[in-house]
Amino acid sequence: MEKLKVIFHVNEPDRWEVALGNVTNLLRDVSPDMAEVRVLANGPSISAFADEAKLSTMQGLAEVGVKFLACRNSLNKLGCAGEVCITVDNLPPYIGVVPAGITELIKSQTEGFAYVKP
Repeated sequence: MEKLKVIFHVNEPDRWEVALGNVTNLLRDVSPDMAEVRVLANGPSISAFADEAKLSTMQGLAEVGVKFLACRNSLNKLGCAGEVCITVDNLPPYIGVVPAGITELIKSQTEGFAYVKP
């Protein structure tokens, strides 16, 4: 089987549970070696990067190869909107930063990634 390529797009904070569940279920069904998985957060969904429970789940998924990405534009605009400032400098090391989430989605799709919007 050819390696699956998928990008999950989370832009609403209340969609994280579904998104992380989808990723977990995918990797239970298909070996992590057989899937290249990206999870892109933009807009208000970046608030999850201040949630210890979600970060713990993300870290576990990152350890099996899931790539988490944050939109720099969203961090700059919304990163200090909540109780905790979320900046490029205080993100965990397993979360990458892309200049613009929308551009990353388009690039990923041109590279053959399936788009999933939980």
